[in-house]
Amino acid sequence: MSGPLILLVTHSEHADPGAVGEALKRQGHRTRICCPMQGDRLPGLQGGRADGASAVVVFGGPQCVSEIEQYPYLRDEIAWIGALVKAGAPVLGICLGAQLIASALGARVGPHPAGLREIGYHPVEPTGAGRGFLDNGFHAYHWHREGFELPEGAELLATGCMFPNQAFRLGQTTYALQFHPEMTRTIMERWITSEKGAPQLDRPEAQRAEAQRVAAATHLPRVHAWVDGFLRQWLGACLGRSAA
Repeated sequence: MSGPLILLVTHSEHADPGAVGEALKRQGHRTRICCPMQGDRLPGLQGGRADGASAVVVFGGPQCVSEIEQYPYLRDEIAWIGALVKAGAPVLGICLGAQLIASALGARVGPHPAGLREIGYHPVEPTGAGRGFLDNGFHAYHWHREGFELPEGAELLATGCMFPNQAFRLGQTTYALQFHPEMTRTIMERWITSEKGAPQLDRPEAQRAEAQRVAAATHLPRVHAWVDGFLRQWLGACLGRSAA
């Protein structure tokens, strides 16, 4: 495969790009994983791009921006992401990745004011600016306890009940998603049965494991179709513009 290289930045040893990785490969892109948590070095920046990569997708992880002192490599990521965004490089952030983008742009990232965690399938609705980005009645997978405020100059594209800011765009190249479009049944089962994940499902606001399995059958096909279309449109526009 000789298509554009997309760098996938992950934050755990078992990270799986899931439906995002599958869609990128179907569309002819090459992918490479970089995991700073495991000691991988972030690529240097050449011409406003991560060296050798046409675009970057920053995935989620168990870390929290509000606890950054425990994760010093996140400071490097925030600075690196900020440089990419400033240069107009295509960057997509998912969950923690979205929070890192928001932090790089000077917005506050922190826990829910009532200490709630958004876990399971929940509706994500488009704002006025998000018409065409997302359809009404969209349900996406969530697993997070922190959210982001809207950075200055960004457009809020989608909103939710527990965490109102669910997606934003800065210009035409930077997108941040609080939800998990990469989710697959395999990833979901790993999370809901893991030693750290399973106990969180006992929280009153969390969606129980069986409810998640039922919801996955209804919502995953639509999410996978959406992420395929979104990635195709985003990268087609960005890489076509940069190539021109």
